[in-house]
Amino acid sequence: MSTLLTIILAVVVVLVLWIIAVYNGLVRLNNKTKEAWSDIDVQLKRRHDLIPNLVETVKGYATHESGVFEKVAEMRSIAMGAKGPAELAVAENNLAGALKSLFAVAENYPDLKANQNFMQLQSDLTDTENKIEASRRYYNGNVRDFNTKIELFPNNVIAGMLKFNKYDFFEVAGAEEKEAVQVKF
Repeated sequence: MSTLLTIILAVVVVLVLWIIAVYNGLVRLNNKTKEAWSDIDVQLKRRHDLIPNLVETVKGYATHESGVFEKVAEMRSIAMGAKGPAELAVAENNLAGALKSLFAVAENYPDLKANQNFMQLQSDLTDTENKIEASRRYYNGNVRDFNTKIELFPNNVIAGMLKFNKYDFFEVAGAEEKEAVQVKF
């Protein structure tokens, strides 16, 4: 009888240790995914902070282009208020389109293109766009790993009991939005 009890106790201990290991792995991946999202958030805030300076610089040269400025401001405001990866991706894609319009306007003003402040803002925005793309890849990689872990059997049983939910990927909406905002003149 004691052998049977020992076997049952050993199985229970192994099962508890396995559940702890699965839980800790899920928590680790969940936290890495949240950290990756935070990286995207930091880069998007940097982008949002650059935009007003860029608009003001262009306004100084192209005062009669107010519709473009209003559109950029509106899209920036929407992007700053977006919640979650899906909504934010749409808002950021719309903002990128508005920025393309702003740079198209800037192309008509040679003095603006030669302005040192404008050139620095271009450089900063290009750098930020590259960082956003790198952050997006890192986040999506973590989402893939986390979602895979919670979908695999028997991890899915533990994940379901502990209410771990899948994350959405942060994706670019359409083919034309997959290109970075062009800021070269």
